[in-house]
Amino acid sequence: MGIPEKIKAIQDEMAKTQINKATEHHVGLLKAKIAKLKREQEAEITKKSGMKQDGFDVRRTGDATIVLIGLPSVGKSTLLNKMTSANSAIGAFQFTTLTVVPGMMDYRGAKIQVLDLPGIIKGASTGKGLGKRILSVARTADLVLLILDVFQPYHEDVLINELGNIGIRLNQLPPNITIEKASMGGIAIAQQTKLTKITEKHLKDILHLYGLVSARVVVREDITSEQIADHIAGNISYSKAMTILNKIDLVDKKFLKELKTKIKSDVIEVSANADINIEELKEKIYQKLKFIRIYMRPKGGQTDFKEPFIAREGDSIEDICNKLHRKLKSEFRYGLVWGKSVKFGGQRVGLNHIVQDEDVLTIIKRKSMSE
Repeated sequence: MGIPEKIKAIQDEMAKTQINKATEHHVGLLKAKIAKLKREQEAEITKKSGMKQDGFDVRRTGDATIVLIGLPSVGKSTLLNKMTSANSAIGAFQFTTLTVVPGMMDYRGAKIQVLDLPGIIKGASTGKGLGKRILSVARTADLVLLILDVFQPYHEDVLINELGNIGIRLNQLPPNITIEKASMGGIAIAQQTKLTKITEKHLKDILHLYGLVSARVVVREDITSEQIADHIAGNISYSKAMTILNKIDLVDKKFLKELKTKIKSDVIEVSANADINIEELKEKIYQKLKFIRIYMRPKGGQTDFKEPFIAREGDSIEDICNKLHRKLKSEFRYGLVWGKSVKFGGQRVGLNHIVQDEDVLTIIKRKSMSE
């Protein structure tokens, strides 16, 4: 029996199993088996075909990269053109975009690269319609925009499932668990929180399924069997996502209100064609990326308020140095900061200092031997 047949057999067994408290363990183990088989299948296909698993070759640029993902004809190209200065082909028929089309969105000093991906279809994660290559572009994106047609909102589940099938988890954090292999002693589990979604026996069975017979496991949050399988696999990407409902100019408010009750996520309602809520969308993207503006002031010079340095919430002076130049950290002596993050203007700070939005920063370098 090949891998596809094994997966089908387990799926059939799951379909026949009534899910309740007594069968939770069994069903969870079946899910873990399917996850393991799918990864083996992926490795087998890649080995046979000799194809790379990476996506379309796109040079990343700007302060962040976001991707537009949706089924054909949902208006991604029109949206890209409204958000950026790109000139993506637009047509009222499927598969207009056949390659990745990049554009650059300038907003509040940030340069955000926007990638318009070809429309995906159900089954894309299994390779249909170049699906794997298209979806894999999302792996390294800072933000995924799921684009829905106002008349086909149920496609959100299709997009989430296709991304999930190639190991991309949307709006999730990696599970807070540590697994350290050991040479002997069996599996020792230290729970720092109460487990309600999985039992210790279930956890051990999943570890055994992946060939781990001796390990030290520290669990810091209530996790599921799927999260454990993801953690062991180690090839999962965790991406931020937003859901966009496009073409709202074609329906009335009553239709829209009823529709929103059927969509699981909070959606941003836009019309790319009629230019409705595009600025609001840009602001939401900016907020989701957690950007902050840092104004640089050269030693003895004037502050540059026109072109801020774009950082992220929680960034330190060290992070800024690393983004400015790879050698700057080693040359750093101290920083001078004016703004919300300090008690007084011109306060001297070190590399660990956390900056805040609209801080003004001067970096003082160490004197070289020749000075």
